[in-house]
Amino acid sequence: MPLTVNEIFLSLQGESSFAGLPCAFVRLTGCNLRCSYCDTTYAYEEGSSLSIREILDRVRTYGVPLVEVTGGEPLLQSESPALLRSLLGQGHTVLIETNGSQDIRRLPERCVCILDLKCPSSGMTDRMDFGNLSALRKQDEVKFVVQNRLDYDWAKGVLRQHPMPLPGKVLFSPAHPHLSGRDLAAWILSDRLPVRLQVPMHRLLWPEAARGR
Repeated sequence: MPLTVNEIFLSLQGESSFAGLPCAFVRLTGCNLRCSYCDTTYAYEEGSSLSIREILDRVRTYGVPLVEVTGGEPLLQSESPALLRSLLGQGHTVLIETNGSQDIRRLPERCVCILDLKCPSSGMTDRMDFGNLSALRKQDEVKFVVQNRLDYDWAKGVLRQHPMPLPGKVLFSPAHPHLSGRDLAAWILSDRLPVRLQVPMHRLLWPEAARGR
Protein backbone atom coordinates (compact mmCIF):
# COMPACT_ATOMS: atom_id res chain seq x y z
CA MET A 1 0.00 0.00 0.00
CA PRO A 2 1.19 3.58 -0.67
CA LEU A 3 1.72 6.20 2.00
CA THR A 4 0.43 9.77 2.02
CA VAL A 5 3.48 12.03 2.01
CA ASN A 6 3.38 15.74 2.79
CA GLU A 7 6.95 16.55 1.75
CA ILE A 8 10.43 15.09 1.29
CA PHE A 9 13.38 17.44 1.67
CA LEU A 10 17.04 17.78 2.65
CA SER A 11 17.97 19.80 5.72
CA LEU A 12 20.02 19.63 8.89
CA GLN A 13 18.82 17.39 11.68
CA GLY A 14 17.88 19.78 14.47
CA GLU A 15 15.94 18.03 17.22
CA SER A 16 17.88 15.05 18.49
CA SER A 17 21.38 13.99 19.51
CA PHE A 18 22.02 13.84 15.73
CA ALA A 19 21.57 17.64 15.53
CA GLY A 20 23.64 19.38 12.91
CA LEU A 21 23.99 16.43 10.53
CA PRO A 22 22.63 16.55 6.97
CA CYS A 23 19.39 14.56 6.93
CA ALA A 24 16.71 13.58 4.42
CA PHE A 25 13.28 14.19 5.93
CA VAL A 26 10.15 12.27 4.95
CA ARG A 27 7.13 14.08 6.39
CA LEU A 28 3.98 11.97 6.36
CA THR A 29 0.49 13.45 6.29
CA GLY A 30 -1.99 13.28 9.16
CA CYS A 31 -1.95 13.89 12.89
CA ASN A 32 -4.31 12.85 15.67
CA LEU A 33 -3.21 15.69 17.99
CA ARG A 34 -3.65 19.45 17.81
CA CYS A 35 -0.86 20.94 19.91
CA SER A 36 -1.26 24.62 20.74
CA TYR A 37 2.19 25.52 19.38
CA CYS A 38 2.20 23.27 16.29
CA ASP A 39 4.26 24.72 13.41
CA THR A 40 3.41 22.00 10.88
CA THR A 41 -0.36 22.37 10.63
CA TYR A 42 0.06 22.11 6.84
CA ALA A 43 0.80 18.40 7.36
CA TYR A 44 -2.63 17.67 8.86
CA GLU A 45 -4.20 16.94 5.48
CA GLU A 46 -1.95 18.00 2.57
CA GLY A 47 -0.14 15.17 0.82
CA SER A 48 0.40 12.93 -2.18
CA SER A 49 0.20 9.15 -2.44
CA LEU A 50 3.65 7.59 -2.94
CA SER A 51 4.81 3.99 -2.90
CA ILE A 52 7.68 2.94 -0.68
CA ARG A 53 9.81 2.52 -3.82
CA GLU A 54 9.05 6.09 -4.89
CA ILE A 55 9.97 7.38 -1.44
CA LEU A 56 13.24 5.43 -1.45
CA ASP A 57 14.10 6.81 -4.90
CA ARG A 58 13.48 10.39 -3.72
CA VAL A 59 15.57 9.89 -0.58
CA ARG A 60 18.40 8.37 -2.62
CA THR A 61 18.75 11.55 -4.68
CA TYR A 62 19.95 13.44 -1.60
CA GLY A 63 22.93 11.15 -1.05
CA VAL A 64 22.98 11.29 2.75
CA PRO A 65 23.00 8.35 5.18
CA LEU A 66 20.68 9.89 7.80
CA VAL A 67 16.89 9.83 7.26
CA GLU A 68 14.08 10.97 9.55
CA VAL A 69 10.45 9.97 9.12
CA THR A 70 8.21 12.53 10.80
CA GLY A 71 4.80 14.14 10.51
CA GLY A 72 2.16 14.89 11.43
CA GLU A 73 2.15 11.58 13.23
CA PRO A 74 3.85 8.94 11.07
CA LEU A 75 2.58 5.94 13.04
CA LEU A 76 -1.02 6.70 12.03
CA GLN A 77 -0.20 5.17 8.65
CA SER A 78 -0.06 1.39 8.78
CA GLU A 79 2.74 1.16 6.20
CA SER A 80 5.15 3.33 8.24
CA PRO A 81 7.00 0.36 9.84
CA ALA A 82 7.47 -1.15 6.36
CA LEU A 83 8.92 2.16 5.14
CA LEU A 84 11.32 2.23 8.10
CA ARG A 85 12.44 -1.35 7.40
CA SER A 86 13.01 -0.50 3.74
CA LEU A 87 15.11 2.55 4.61
CA LEU A 88 17.16 0.46 7.05
CA GLY A 89 17.58 -2.15 4.33
CA GLN A 90 19.11 0.55 2.10
CA GLY A 91 21.80 1.13 4.74
CA HIS A 92 20.40 4.35 6.21
CA THR A 93 20.49 5.43 9.82
CA VAL A 94 16.76 5.92 10.40
CA LEU A 95 15.04 8.18 12.93
CA ILE A 96 11.32 8.44 13.52
CA GLU A 97 9.74 11.28 15.50
CA THR A 98 6.43 10.24 17.03
CA ASN A 99 4.07 12.26 19.22
CA GLY A 100 3.76 10.02 22.27
CA SER A 101 0.23 8.83 21.62
CA GLN A 102 1.02 5.80 19.44
CA ASP A 103 2.42 2.39 20.42
CA ILE A 104 6.14 2.38 19.57
CA ARG A 105 6.50 -1.39 19.96
CA ARG A 106 5.66 -1.63 16.24
CA LEU A 107 8.97 -0.02 15.31
CA PRO A 108 11.83 -1.99 13.74
CA GLU A 109 14.59 -2.81 16.19
CA ARG A 110 17.34 -0.79 14.52
CA CYS A 111 15.54 2.52 13.99
CA VAL A 112 15.88 5.36 16.49
CA CYS A 113 12.65 6.54 18.07
CA ILE A 114 12.39 10.18 19.16
CA LEU A 115 9.41 10.14 21.50
CA ASP A 116 7.92 13.64 21.76
CA LEU A 117 6.02 13.72 25.05
CA LYS A 118 3.54 16.58 25.14
CA CYS A 119 3.75 18.94 28.13
CA PRO A 120 0.63 20.58 29.63
CA SER A 121 0.76 23.77 27.55
CA SER A 122 0.33 21.67 24.39
CA GLY A 123 -3.19 20.78 25.50
CA MET A 124 -2.48 17.16 24.59
CA THR A 125 -0.95 15.67 27.74
CA ASP A 126 -3.99 13.48 28.39
CA ARG A 127 -3.43 11.78 25.03
CA MET A 128 0.04 10.48 25.95
CA ASP A 129 0.70 6.73 26.23
CA PHE A 130 3.20 6.59 29.08
CA GLY A 131 3.54 2.84 28.53
CA ASN A 132 5.82 3.80 25.65
CA LEU A 133 8.49 4.79 28.17
CA SER A 134 8.85 1.16 29.21
CA ALA A 135 9.29 0.15 25.56
CA LEU A 136 12.24 2.46 24.84
CA ARG A 137 15.44 0.83 23.57
CA LYS A 138 18.98 2.00 24.37
CA GLN A 139 19.20 4.04 21.13
CA ASP A 140 15.89 5.85 21.63
CA GLU A 141 15.39 9.44 22.78
CA VAL A 142 12.68 11.39 24.61
CA LYS A 143 11.85 14.99 23.75
CA PHE A 144 9.95 17.61 25.74
CA VAL A 145 8.89 20.89 24.12
CA VAL A 146 8.76 23.37 27.02
CA GLN A 147 6.65 26.52 26.79
CA ASN A 148 6.77 27.77 30.39
CA ARG A 149 7.78 26.91 33.95
CA LEU A 150 4.73 24.68 34.42
CA ASP A 151 5.85 22.55 31.47
CA TYR A 152 9.39 22.40 32.80
CA ASP A 153 8.31 21.23 36.26
CA TRP A 154 5.93 18.68 34.72
CA ALA A 155 8.75 17.29 32.58
CA LYS A 156 11.00 17.03 35.64
CA GLY A 157 8.28 15.01 37.33
CA VAL A 158 8.10 12.63 34.37
CA LEU A 159 11.88 12.14 34.60
CA ARG A 160 11.53 11.15 38.26
CA GLN A 161 8.56 8.83 37.80
CA HIS A 162 9.35 6.92 34.62
CA PRO A 163 12.30 5.05 33.08
CA MET A 164 14.32 7.28 30.77
CA PRO A 165 17.08 6.81 28.18
CA LEU A 166 20.71 7.40 29.03
CA PRO A 167 21.84 10.98 29.81
CA GLY A 168 22.19 12.93 26.58
CA LYS A 169 19.16 11.22 25.06
CA VAL A 170 16.57 13.26 26.98
CA LEU A 171 15.94 16.48 25.07
CA PHE A 172 14.43 19.75 26.32
CA SER A 173 13.47 22.25 23.63
CA PRO A 174 12.00 25.76 24.14
CA ALA A 175 8.66 26.36 22.40
CA HIS A 176 9.17 29.30 20.07
CA PRO A 177 8.34 32.16 20.63
CA HIS A 178 6.99 31.54 24.13
CA LEU A 179 10.20 30.61 25.96
CA SER A 180 13.78 31.62 25.24
CA GLY A 181 16.56 29.07 25.08
CA ARG A 182 18.45 31.19 27.60
CA ASP A 183 15.69 30.88 30.21
CA LEU A 184 15.36 27.14 29.68
CA ALA A 185 19.15 26.78 29.94
CA ALA A 186 19.12 28.66 33.25
CA TRP A 187 16.51 26.31 34.72
CA ILE A 188 18.41 23.23 33.56
CA LEU A 189 21.68 24.52 35.02
CA SER A 190 20.05 25.55 38.29
CA ASP A 191 18.65 22.04 38.77
CA ARG A 192 21.74 20.27 37.32
CA LEU A 193 19.23 18.37 35.21
CA PRO A 194 20.87 15.60 33.12
CA VAL A 195 19.16 16.59 29.85
CA ARG A 196 20.28 17.96 26.50
CA LEU A 197 19.12 21.48 25.58
CA GLN A 198 17.90 21.71 21.99
CA VAL A 199 17.66 25.20 20.51
CA PRO A 200 15.42 25.78 17.45
CA MET A 201 18.21 25.44 14.89
CA HIS A 202 15.94 25.72 11.85
CA ARG A 203 14.39 28.95 13.09
CA LEU A 204 17.85 30.44 13.68
CA LEU A 205 19.20 29.45 10.26
CA TRP A 206 16.09 29.89 8.10
CA PRO A 207 13.65 32.20 9.94
CA GLU A 208 11.91 33.07 6.66
CA ALA A 209 11.07 29.45 5.77
CA ALA A 210 7.67 28.16 6.84
CA ARG A 211 8.27 24.57 5.70
CA GLY A 212 10.81 22.20 4.20
CA ARG A 213 13.50 23.22 6.67
